[in-house]
Amino acid sequence: MKISVIVPAFNEEKLIAATLASIRAATAGFTRLGWEVELVVCDNNSTDRTAELARAGGATVVFEPVNQIGRARNRGASVATGEWFIFVDADSQPSEALFAEVAEKIQEGRWLGGGCTVKLDEHYFITELLVGSWNRISRWRRWAAGSFIWVEGAAFRTVGGFSKDLFASEEIDLSERLKKLARAQGKNLLILHRHPLLTSARKLHLYSHWEYARFLLRGALMPGRTLRSREACQPWYDGRR
Repeated sequence: MKISVIVPAFNEEKLIAATLASIRAATAGFTRLGWEVELVVCDNNSTDRTAELARAGGATVVFEPVNQIGRARNRGASVATGEWFIFVDADSQPSEALFAEVAEKIQEGRWLGGGCTVKLDEHYFITELLVGSWNRISRWRRWAAGSFIWVEGAAFRTVGGFSKDLFASEEIDLSERLKKLARAQGKNLLILHRHPLLTSARKLHLYSHWEYARFLLRGALMPGRTLRSREACQPWYDGRR
């Protein structure tokens, strides 16, 4: 068995080294089973040292010139050679226990893929409420958080990968298409919860309450137009780090 861990990265020189180190440590959850692991980083048109640091961290680095996280993940997947893909965001750190649980579920043969619950690396009352709410919705609807998605490579290709039209919520769109394919194959998606993914709370410091409120208001009033606009999805694409 071979696992491809794919990391999309846009101007991530501050965090990419720590993320790749955590991934390398976590791969023990696969290698102790005799499985092979490859690490692919997609440099999504960075203007900093992201690509250089990714290579130094032992990753195969590919380039995607269009700033869009779905395209970056698709580009990484295009060179991946594993039977299963794991997409990890560049500001997140998976644990060995989480990878081991993914391996366990792959071996069961009942699942086409899924995601996991998340936790922030800083603690704030309001954000913990929001993250807790997302985790409950994620498990109920079987929507994978974009920061961690595990999926059979063949299934990912069958559904066409991530949408090139969406600049946010692309993981929900992918989850819905994968659920349909899973039902057709007598399988399902699963959101793991025993070992949540640790992810950065940096956006809480980088953007004001007004900026978040404006995005949420636009998303509520014009969801289709907002999610299809890079400019409207500012917290992911303006390069603020």
